[in-house]
Amino acid sequence: MASAPPLHSVSSGQIRLPREQSLVPVGMATILPEAARYVRHLESQLLAHVFRWGYDEIILPTFEYLDVLAPGLESKLIENCYKIVDRATGRILLLRPDVTAQIARTVAMGMMGTGLPLRLSYRAPVFRYEPEHAGRDREILQVGVELIGPDDAAADCEILTMLIECLQNIGLRNFKVSLGHVGFFKGLLIRAGLSPEGQKRAEQAAARKDLPHLEEILREERVPQHSARSILAALELCGHADVLTKGRKLAGTEKPLLQALDRLTTVYRLLCSTGFQDVLVLDLGEFRGFDYYDGIVFDVFTEGIGAELGGGGRYDHLIGRFGRSIPSTGFALNIERLFRGLNLSGTPALRQSEVFVAAPSTATEQLMTIAAELRQAGLRVVQHVLSGPVKHLVDTATEQGLARGADVIVVLGTDQAEHGRVVMLQSDPRVGTPETTSRPRLSQSFVSQSELVTRLRRKSGGSEGQT
Repeated sequence: MASAPPLHSVSSGQIRLPREQSLVPVGMATILPEAARYVRHLESQLLAHVFRWGYDEIILPTFEYLDVLAPGLESKLIENCYKIVDRATGRILLLRPDVTAQIARTVAMGMMGTGLPLRLSYRAPVFRYEPEHAGRDREILQVGVELIGPDDAAADCEILTMLIECLQNIGLRNFKVSLGHVGFFKGLLIRAGLSPEGQKRAEQAAARKDLPHLEEILREERVPQHSARSILAALELCGHADVLTKGRKLAGTEKPLLQALDRLTTVYRLLCSTGFQDVLVLDLGEFRGFDYYDGIVFDVFTEGIGAELGGGGRYDHLIGRFGRSIPSTGFALNIERLFRGLNLSGTPALRQSEVFVAAPSTATEQLMTIAAELRQAGLRVVQHVLSGPVKHLVDTATEQGLARGADVIVVLGTDQAEHGRVVMLQSDPRVGTPETTSRPRLSQSFVSQSELVTRLRRKSGGSEGQT
């Protein structure tokens, strides 16, 4: 079967207007119909799966006031936000840069009530400025979940299990989940005595896995050699259960470091006990790019995609920036990267069954009536008024229907049909495609209007489409 269609974007690198004006802003995608159908299907699959876990969708505003959302955003992200002035108030508005911060603000304001836990899901684009040379999107389609209230290893495992099941359910193969704990690496930096500014820079370097820059920062901060070696060693500690043993040697007797390893060990063992050991990779240098993470963190990777497909983790103090602290954890998936990952792993393209109903203008009323009946039966129907001689209607309808990829072609008002009957053409699996043409061999029959609806309802099984 054909693989999923590529996402298409018209950017400054493809088409240029006079004076080098781009047709579409850099980093923004135009998703064409075939790909758009697949993207929406992918989003729906993910949301349907998390719904079965008890997560309800929340729809959040595209704009937020800067002064309201700023407590939940790090300074670098605020710098990279798209900002406009609200005409009504003069206040600065942000195009949504991060959904998790929005949900934290919503919960802190009491809009969700006081009952805990809360299980929320969402699908939304986020907008962040990226330099043109970075090759990153500035509009990112996301599907994600947040679990608000529980603060235990079982909650961490719920989120990770759901993430892994989501990826398996949509057919992604050969993916890995990199699992770590922010507290371990942060603890090493604190123990080494870095300044607050130096610690922040070191965390950013760790998030990018930029060892040369991290070494430079440690030198500038005059970190003792033995502490610097431990920090650099932690960043390269990746693998399986033996990583935890090596991590304990680096931790020594430092309680915060050991507590982080204890939590990570518990979560890892629980996930392994449920059969996920093959997709998990422990990474003691795992450090997501958002400063609100403070516990278990994770990223998802797959072959052929040079960036994470998504990730998440625990952020027990983010909601507290807007009000009272509530333990929370969650994840978000980048739909465009997921799409590419599925395409590379040979996932079959989404196949939409379609009926093409055509008639001359003299039979427009009958055309509309039959098309409506077929849609009420749960079928996808395209109706089309044909022009030209009546004797060529079937050939014209067949040509146009096949060009659309229709499974069934129905022609009304022809001189070939008996009174009150229509022409129905569909591919005949018993007859192969002629070697001289790529056009499929079609079987033709004359049926009444009621028989047409019955046959097609039976053929489709009452469903809207197929995959």
